[in-house]
Amino acid sequence: MILGLTRWVLRHRLVVLIGWLVLTAAGALAVTPAINAMTDDFGALPGRPGYETNQQILRTYGNGGAADPLVLVVTLPEGTTVDSVKPELARTFDELAAGARLVSYPDTGDRGLVSADGRTTFALLYPAAEDTFPPYARALPALTQALTHARVAGEPVRLTGTDALFVQSSDASGPGLLAETLIAGLGALVVLVVVFGSALAILPLVMAAVAILVTFGVVWGLTAVTDVSFVVQFLVGLIGLGVAIDYALLITSRWREERARGADDVTAVERAMVTAGSAVVFSGVTVAVALAALVVLPVPFLRAMGFGGLLIPLFSVLVATTLLPVLLLTIGPRLQRWGRSARRREHTGWERWARLVVRRPKAAALTALLILAALMAPVVDLRLGAPVPESMASSGPAREALAGLSAAGIGSGVLSPEYLLVDGDPADAASRARVVPGVRAVLAPDDPSWRRDGTSLVVVLVEEPAGSATRERLASALAGVRIGGAAAQGRDFVDAVYGNALLVVALLVLVTLVLLVRVFRSVVLAVKAVVLNAISVTATFGLLVLAWQHGLLSEPVWDIPATGALTEWVPVMVFAFLFGLSIDYEVFILARVREEYDATGSTPRAAEAGIAGTGRLVTGAAVILLLAFTSLAATPGTEVKVFATALGLGILLDATVVRALLVPALVVLFGRWNWWLPFVVPAARKVH
Repeated sequence: MILGLTRWVLRHRLVVLIGWLVLTAAGALAVTPAINAMTDDFGALPGRPGYETNQQILRTYGNGGAADPLVLVVTLPEGTTVDSVKPELARTFDELAAGARLVSYPDTGDRGLVSADGRTTFALLYPAAEDTFPPYARALPALTQALTHARVAGEPVRLTGTDALFVQSSDASGPGLLAETLIAGLGALVVLVVVFGSALAILPLVMAAVAILVTFGVVWGLTAVTDVSFVVQFLVGLIGLGVAIDYALLITSRWREERARGADDVTAVERAMVTAGSAVVFSGVTVAVALAALVVLPVPFLRAMGFGGLLIPLFSVLVATTLLPVLLLTIGPRLQRWGRSARRREHTGWERWARLVVRRPKAAALTALLILAALMAPVVDLRLGAPVPESMASSGPAREALAGLSAAGIGSGVLSPEYLLVDGDPADAASRARVVPGVRAVLAPDDPSWRRDGTSLVVVLVEEPAGSATRERLASALAGVRIGGAAAQGRDFVDAVYGNALLVVALLVLVTLVLLVRVFRSVVLAVKAVVLNAISVTATFGLLVLAWQHGLLSEPVWDIPATGALTEWVPVMVFAFLFGLSIDYEVFILARVREEYDATGSTPRAAEAGIAGTGRLVTGAAVILLLAFTSLAATPGTEVKVFATALGLGILLDATVVRALLVPALVVLFGRWNWWLPFVVPAARKVH
C-alpha cells in the first residue's frame, strides 16, 4: 500500500506540491483566528454534582462556585487586634468591595477569619464573574489601584487568591507560542545538522512547518463545532514540531542509506518509504489512537484536547508520506551534496553500544529494570488535586500576601473554599460542617446577598488544599447536601476521568496490540512494547512526583515550591501523549530489528544491527522532542510547566533506559520467542 502511494505521488509530484502549498497558505492564514477562537474553559463537566452546583451558584449569585474568591489580607501592628479596630476594618473592607459580595470578621464575628494572635485577618471578596479566565481577571486592576490607598491602623490591605496568583504568574516574563516554536525549531536545526551534516537538515523542518500550519487550519474549523482549549495551540505548535521532524528524520535518513548502497534516486525513495515510511505510518496511527482515547472520556475539555491532539500525528504522517518523497526525489540529491557525504557506516558509537548490550543482555536488562523500579516507587505518593497556592507564583504582591497568611498560621487552603448550596435555612448543614475535623470556619451570613431565590449559600473554610483528607471527610459528612467550589469540581473530574480509566486503557491497549502485531508480525514483541510503555509511563509519573509534588526540580530550576499535588488533568494527558510518542521509538527500533532478522535469521545480530542503525536517529528524535517540551515549559503558569516537564522527562527516560538498554536486551533474552505469531505460516526467509 505504501509503495503504491509513493509511486502515485512521484508520478503526480506537481499536483502534490501545489496542493500542499495551497493548504499551507490557508493554514498560515488560519493560525490567528484559530487561536482567537479557542476557549479558556477547563472545567465543564455537565451532569456532575459539583459542576452543576457551581453553575447554580453562578446563576443565582452571579459569582462564586468554581471561581475562588479574591482574598483581602490585613496584618495589624503589634499591640493592635482586630477587635480594637473593628469599625475601621469594616469600613475599609466595604469600600474595597464597592457593592460586591463580601464576607469578613466584622460582618460575621467568626474567629476562623482571624489568626490566633488576633492581628491578622482576611476577607473573601466576590466581584461580578466575567466570561474570562480567570473569572475575576477584569476586576483585579481597579481593585489593585484601590488598594494603594487602603490602610487599617496604618497597615496596608494586601490582595491574594488563586485568581490573583494566576494572573501574576501569567504576567511573568515568558515567550509566546511563536517565540517558543522558533526557539525549539532552532534547537532542532542544530540537532539535524549534526545528524545529517548537510543541507538535508532543512527538509524535516519544512515538513514540520507544513504539518503545523495545515493542522491549525483544521483546528480552526474544529472550533466552529466544539470548544477547543487554548492549550491545543501549544500542542500543535511544539509537539507537532517534534513529531513531524521525527517522522521526516527517519525517512530521510533511510533514503540516504539506500543511496549510499548504490540505489538510484527513485529506487532510494521507494525503499525508504516501504521500510521507514511504513514504520512512520504505524507510529503515527498509534499516537493518534492514544490521543483519540481522550475523546471517549466524558469531559469536554479532554475531548477537545483529544480531537486537537490526534490531528498532529495524522498530518505529520500525511506530510511525510506524500510531500517528503517528492522533495527527496527533486531536491534531495542537491541538498545532500551541500555537506558531508553519506557513508554506509556512520554509527560506530551505537554499534559498540549495541554489541555491549547484546553480549551482556542479563546485566543490561537488570540495570534498566532496577532504574525503572526506583523511579516507579514514588508513584505511591501521587496525589491528585489543585497545586498548593504557594506554587502558583514564586514572588510578587499576591505571593507576599499569601506568605502573610502563612506566617500568621492560616493555611493556604482558605483561598479555595467549599460551598454548600442549601434550600431554605442553612443552620443544619452549617452545624454538620462545623463538627468535621480540620474545618477552620463555617460562614452562613444572613445578608440578602447570601440568600436568594429560596436558597442559602454557606462558605466552608478548610486550611488544607484540594484533595486533602479533610475535604473528603466533609463531602462524606454532608451527604445529600449540594457542595460546590473548585475542589468539588476537581473531585468530579477525578470521578469522571479516572472512574472510566480502566475501560479507556483497555481499549487503548487492545487497539495498540492489534496495530503492533501487524507491524512486528509478532505477538511477543507487541505485548512487550505495550508492557514496556506502561512501565515507562509509570516511571515518568514517579519522576513527576519527585520533580513537582516534592519540589526536587521545581524549586532549584524555577524557584517554584513543591506543588503538593498534581493537577487532575495532567496525569491523563501525560499518559495519552507519552503512550503514543513512546510507541514511536519502539516501532522505529523493532521494525528495523525485524527487517534485519528477516535478512539474517539471527536474533542477536538483528538486535545489534537494529540498535546500531536506529540509535542515532532515536537519540536525535528524542533530543528534538525534548527541546520542544523545554520550550513549552518556558510558558508562564505552573500547570503547563508540569505537563511539559512530564513529557520531556518521559521522552528522555524512554529513549535512554527503555529503548537503548532494556528493549535490545529483552530481544536477545527472548530469542526465538520474539517471532512467535500463532496461526500464521511464516514466509520463507532468505539467509544472507
